[in-house]
Amino acid sequence: MIMAAGMGTRLKPWTLSHPKALVPVDGVPALERLIYKLRGEGFGHVTVNVHHFAGQIVDYLDSKDFGIGIEVSDESEALLDTGGGIAKCGRSLVPDGKSLLVHNADILSNACLKDVVKAHEAGGADVTLLTSGRDSSRRLVFDDDGQLRGWHNMTSGEWRPEGFIPRADMHANAFSGIYVLSPRAIDDIVRYAEDSGKTKFSVMEYFLSLPTGISIREHYNPELQLLDIGKPETLARASEFLSQRR
Repeated sequence: MIMAAGMGTRLKPWTLSHPKALVPVDGVPALERLIYKLRGEGFGHVTVNVHHFAGQIVDYLDSKDFGIGIEVSDESEALLDTGGGIAKCGRSLVPDGKSLLVHNADILSNACLKDVVKAHEAGGADVTLLTSGRDSSRRLVFDDDGQLRGWHNMTSGEWRPEGFIPRADMHANAFSGIYVLSPRAIDDIVRYAEDSGKTKFSVMEYFLSLPTGISIREHYNPELQLLDIGKPETLARASEFLSQRR
């Protein structure tokens, strides 16, 4: 699933008249780059959620043959955020019971995505979060077994869950915006939405609720190189970032 519904407020003025997912990255729309990366790694089906200028994304997807199955999850009436977007689709995202890779549309990386899925399935967790040691003001905190325990905003000093104090044996890493969900985790996200009465919520809110019986672990990649192109100053570095990986 490609998360492409966001408003892209950091990318104004582009997003005043276009969706963030179609921003040109070295001359190619970000969404197109990601779809071809997924196809090249053997993924055969993609769901794209849309909201901001949804029609432009739908028209763009209809205008090309990407060589894989593509479905649209339409959030035109209400933006549901990442967790709500997954809950809306539910088990239809993985009708065959396979794992679901979720990828933010505004992320460029050198990650081998099929290897992330393989690591998830070999590790046996319900959720696998791709992490690295890159500089980031917000970090996830894990125990020595790689289980998610909390979140830290290093700028504001905020910790989540409320009252969380990390132990000396815990460590913090940066989240990539790339993760894998088991069918059981998807069902639990749907249940979280129903129990909380929320249709709009971030998937990180769900993760940091530390749901009972759901294992959320990191897959740490020390070689991960990643660029968030969701703001003008980083988008300007995209061409150089890509040229270094060709």
